[in-house]
Amino acid sequence: MGSPQDAGAGSKSPPELTRHLAGIAALAKPSPLVTIPGGPFLLGSKRVDDDPYGDWTQFDDTELPQHRVWLDTYEMDRDEVSLGEYLAFLQQQKLHPSDELQKLIWHVITIHSVTDETLSRWPALYVTWAEAKSLCAAKSKRLPTEAEWEKAARGSEGGLFPWGKTAPTPTVAMFGQHHVHEIPILAAVDSHEAGKSPYGLHHMAGNVAEWVQDWFGFDYYAYMPERNPPGPTSGRYKSVRGGSWKSNQIMLRTATRGGSAPDQRSATIGFRCAQSPALSTDRSAQNSPSLGQPHIP
Repeated sequence: MGSPQDAGAGSKSPPELTRHLAGIAALAKPSPLVTIPGGPFLLGSKRVDDDPYGDWTQFDDTELPQHRVWLDTYEMDRDEVSLGEYLAFLQQQKLHPSDELQKLIWHVITIHSVTDETLSRWPALYVTWAEAKSLCAAKSKRLPTEAEWEKAARGSEGGLFPWGKTAPTPTVAMFGQHHVHEIPILAAVDSHEAGKSPYGLHHMAGNVAEWVQDWFGFDYYAYMPERNPPGPTSGRYKSVRGGSWKSNQIMLRTATRGGSAPDQRSATIGFRCAQSPALSTDRSAQNSPSLGQPHIP
């Protein structure tokens, strides 16, 4: 699973679609990096048994117990990796987009008149975990650990949602959407300023859920190390965080956990990249609810 080829490339695109794919890739813009300061933060949730529908009630036991974890300073992309960046990466790797993604792009261009410019700012989707890892590595970055993702989403004091305690609305997050033909209803990766996390990251709730580095450990929060937890050493699923354009409110909580098979391509899963400070210097110099299976966003 070390390279995107392992996941299987799509078919060669017809000429007119190929022109659009190249146009979308040419409009790619990288995300700014945001520094997340080192220090402790509240990870996970306290058990609540007397308020089954409350926002502070755990989604399931995988987010228990709540405790403080120390993370060294790191950087994270302010925005989700865009569709333009993803298509540009596939071009560089001489790979065709998956058939599902090609079909979606052709549909929204020809039926819904969506422009290349708009598509370039959509989040990447139909991307496997291995592709996400490889794209980040190509930028001298990496996927964030699950703990890094959670701190970036909620801040140091265990915020309920990235923007605070208030229930989500369309102003702060893209969520709760439904299309009769299952066409994704997405927002630009740099939109929804009112929904930023305490560190200024966009779409840490909704739009697309996000792959992280860790294997999904059902009970990992109960035994993880107190400093820089790297995630379990093995597993069946990779952790996915943040909820998507389809998700209901509970999946947008910063503590809600989920996972997916690493080779899955989904219209609801994308990613963003992270970076450790040592690599940052080099870069600037170069310029389920059930315990048997995790919830899949």
